[in-house]
Amino acid sequence: MDQDNSALQIVSTADGSKTIYNPFVGENYHSKHGALQESEHVFLNSGLRYYLADKNVDSVSVLEVGFGTGLNFLLSADYCQAKELKLSYVGLEAYPLSKALLEETGYKNLVSANLWKSFVANYEDSLTQLQSITDFVKLSIVKGDAKVYQTIQKFDVIYFDAFASNHQPELWEEDFIKKVVSFLKPGGVFVTYAITGNLKRTMKALGLQVEKAPGAARKREMLRAVMGGECEY
Repeated sequence: MDQDNSALQIVSTADGSKTIYNPFVGENYHSKHGALQESEHVFLNSGLRYYLADKNVDSVSVLEVGFGTGLNFLLSADYCQAKELKLSYVGLEAYPLSKALLEETGYKNLVSANLWKSFVANYEDSLTQLQSITDFVKLSIVKGDAKVYQTIQKFDVIYFDAFASNHQPELWEEDFIKKVVSFLKPGGVFVTYAITGNLKRTMKALGLQVEKAPGAARKREMLRAVMGGECEY
C-alpha cells in the first residue's frame, strides 16, 4: 500500500534546514536538532569522505537503506560532482515521497543548481530504472521492502538511515543487518547515526572493524564499521 503523502509535514530543524515528519511512523526523517548537520556529519563526512580519504579512485558506489528525502544523496552527489568523481548511488525506499513534497524541502539551496534541477526532473524515472543525474552521478531508487532487496552489486559505502529501532525494528534485526553487510566490498564502510550493543556485536561477528565515532546533532556517538580487520570498541 502506498503512503499518503498529504499526511506528511514539512518541519524546520535547529540548523535552519528542513525535514519531514512522518505521522505513520511517528518520527522525523532527520534529526530535529539539524537535518543538514546530521546528514553532513554521519553520512557524507563520516561515511563517503572517510572512505575516500586514503584512496586514489575515480569512482565510488553507495547503497542507502532509507532514501527518504534524498538529502544524503544530494550532499554526496554534490561532493562527487565537485571532485569530478563518478558516483553510482542506489537508494532503498519502501514509501517514496512525491516529487512535489521533495520540492518543498528547500534542499535546492543546499546543492548546485544543475544537480537539483536534474534530480527533480529525473526523480520519478529513477524509481523504475537507473538514471544519469549528471555526467558524474547515476541514481536508482528501489521501491519496496528493503528486506527483500537482492543484488549482485557490491558497494564501497553503505548509509544505513532507517527509522529508529523502536519505530522500525525489523530493519535493525541481526539477519537484516547481516544481509546489508553482505553487499559491502572488502574495505568498504558502513555508517549509521545509531549505536547499540546488538549492532556492535553483529558487526563484530561479521568481521568488521567497529568504531564509536562522535555523533551529530546532540548524539554522543554513532557507529562506523569497516569490512575486514579486527573489531575494536
